[in-house]
Amino acid sequence: MSLFVCPVCKSVLCEEERLYKCEKGHCFDKSKFGYVNLLQSQKSSAKRHGDDRLMIRARRDFLSKGYYGALLESLCGLCDKYLKSGDCVLDAGCGECYYSSEIKQNLAPKGKSVEFYGVDISKDALEFASKRKCSIPLAVASLFDLPFADGSFDALFNIFSPEADAEFSRVLKNGGLMFRVIPLENHLYGLKAAIYEKPYLNDVPDAEISGFKLINTTQTKGKIWLESNEDIQNLFKMTPYYYKTGKTDQQKIESIQEFSTEIEFEIRIYRKES
Repeated sequence: MSLFVCPVCKSVLCEEERLYKCEKGHCFDKSKFGYVNLLQSQKSSAKRHGDDRLMIRARRDFLSKGYYGALLESLCGLCDKYLKSGDCVLDAGCGECYYSSEIKQNLAPKGKSVEFYGVDISKDALEFASKRKCSIPLAVASLFDLPFADGSFDALFNIFSPEADAEFSRVLKNGGLMFRVIPLENHLYGLKAAIYEKPYLNDVPDAEISGFKLINTTQTKGKIWLESNEDIQNLFKMTPYYYKTGKTDQQKIESIQEFSTEIEFEIRIYRKES
């Protein structure tokens, strides 16, 4: 039996070979890529939800080069410290499952059998995630209306994705952990300096969250050197900056063959208070 619940009646969904079905007869087919669409699209007028294929492909290709390896290493170490065998973890806004699949693979040889679920509002992201063949059940859904019962998870990842804290609290067990990753002030400042006449620092959100206790803060800072225009373009296109700049600013990146930029992350680990 899966942890997914029916978005119509909230009954538990049972997984069959090619679909999920609840006791009241509501059925949801698996796509040819293996994920299930549990998004109630009629609640939104948008034709497309979440990241598009350009952003997802750029992010996949960029991350595959190991540029954010320091962040991944920090996450793996913290998950090894805080997660235990038998835990169930939700990757909320999983994208193409780069982090959850790598963390799962890292924990396995240490004897930690941890079950992961992934949810994202982008169908394209889950298509790319399915190609990792990491055996993570995937669903298209909104982070603000998660298709899970109350108290379903021991831990939750919120890595560069929208912060739906009330919903995250609902699906976490009492004492459950939330791993949140945010960019710090100088993150990608070098990229912004290459695009904008007046580059700006990032706003860093306050750490306090109602109903959660902050138990660990870990920062990862450094510089990365990009040695090809392809990698520079991928970094640019995987960020919101690409979609928020005009053609003139976008063209500035086309002639750059190498450059360096700051990377600054903060991993915040919270415990849900009862």
